[in-house]
Amino acid sequence: MTVSVVLFTSDLRLHDNPSLLAALASADEVVPLFVLDAGIESAGFAAPNRRAFLADCLADLDAGLRERGGRLVVRSGAVVDQVCRAAAESGAAEVHLAAGVSAYAWRREDRLRAALEADGRRLRVHDAVITAVPPGAVTPAASDHFAVFTPYFRRWSQERLRSVRGAPRVVRVPDGVGSERLPSRKDLTGISAGLARGGETAARTQWSAWRRGGLAGYAAGHDDLSGDATSRLSPHLHFGTLSPVELVRSAARQGGAGPEAFVRQLCWRDFHHQVLAARPESADADYRTRHDRWRSGGPVEEEITAWREGRTGYPVVDAAMRQLRHQGWMHNRGRLLTASFLTKTLYVDWRVGARHFLELLVDGDIADNQLNWQWVAGTGTDSRPNRVFNPVAQGKRYDPDGGYVRRWVPELDGLEGASVHEPWKHRGTAGAYPPPLLELSEGLARFKRARDLG
Repeated sequence: MTVSVVLFTSDLRLHDNPSLLAALASADEVVPLFVLDAGIESAGFAAPNRRAFLADCLADLDAGLRERGGRLVVRSGAVVDQVCRAAAESGAAEVHLAAGVSAYAWRREDRLRAALEADGRRLRVHDAVITAVPPGAVTPAASDHFAVFTPYFRRWSQERLRSVRGAPRVVRVPDGVGSERLPSRKDLTGISAGLARGGETAARTQWSAWRRGGLAGYAAGHDDLSGDATSRLSPHLHFGTLSPVELVRSAARQGGAGPEAFVRQLCWRDFHHQVLAARPESADADYRTRHDRWRSGGPVEEEITAWREGRTGYPVVDAAMRQLRHQGWMHNRGRLLTASFLTKTLYVDWRVGARHFLELLVDGDIADNQLNWQWVAGTGTDSRPNRVFNPVAQGKRYDPDGGYVRRWVPELDGLEGASVHEPWKHRGTAGAYPPPLLELSEGLARFKRARDLG
């Protein structure tokens, strides 16, 4: 009997998983393996919300494999050591893995390849598993990646995606390969109270329902804060419980303004992944430096704390920050507004905000999180690096009836309609809500001086 190992990473699904299907095609038996990576734990990326969602995903993946006659093998420790150990125990000739885009993922692949080859085994890495179009598949004539989204989108849209494939019917796992107990969210503390449930089953149910009831209206409603009309699929894309290729193909078949807008957002995700793949240092360094002298220390730390806790005195910013803490997720418009407020109104280093988001976001992804923060801060790929989002104007535009703010900032329940966005004008009915940390004009003038904009 021939054996292969498939190492799951950010592709925790059975449907349309090229790595799993290739492993099954290459051998009679397969070891479906997930390693609770000690490197990710020590680097501080194993935040409680993502660990809880991961536990759900692994339990669901194990259940799906058992329905097909298999099971998930879970190990903890150093990835290379655990994969080589599982391969040796099972006599596997090959290990299959989805291609990553971060510097950490590349180092892991290089070390794993070297260790396996030393044992006479082979590593096979598969593209178009974590993204729809692999990083580097489309490039401009004079560069290794696209630095501007629109031309990337044009080229990306012309790419012929691979075919979508179903889940395997049978998975045979060899005897004698031991597994640790699956993690459970019950074992964790510090989880957001409103954290969504993870796993491929939940993902496919959510996608099916939203495709029927929400996708058509996505173009018109995705910025509506109180309408909450986004797909909320970003956690599932982060953990790979849904295939981006399947989402793009399915939405494109439906056609219309809503699906087109949704596909464009999926392209943004690929765009950031190809930027990170080409410039891995942008995970922590300015993609395009503006020579910022970010404020820090003393009173600034109090402002940062107020921002984290949703006490800035600007309702839409505070509502979004409180949603993040409660759900481990934030509306896309809220992410823009909170990031702009921190980096351009308070003039605080984008890395401070990016770290806080990674501590709470269930979809906390190095490519999307870090590069979106840089986009807003003006150190990334935004062609208008000095744009500043006014939280009052944006609140009135995208939460005109104040429903989003009143949901997350109950101190303002006494205010009606758009007045909720300017509570300082209604101190008698604004309850215990704090006054603004600073005037927006003050923050804007300081930012302009710092960027030498005159």
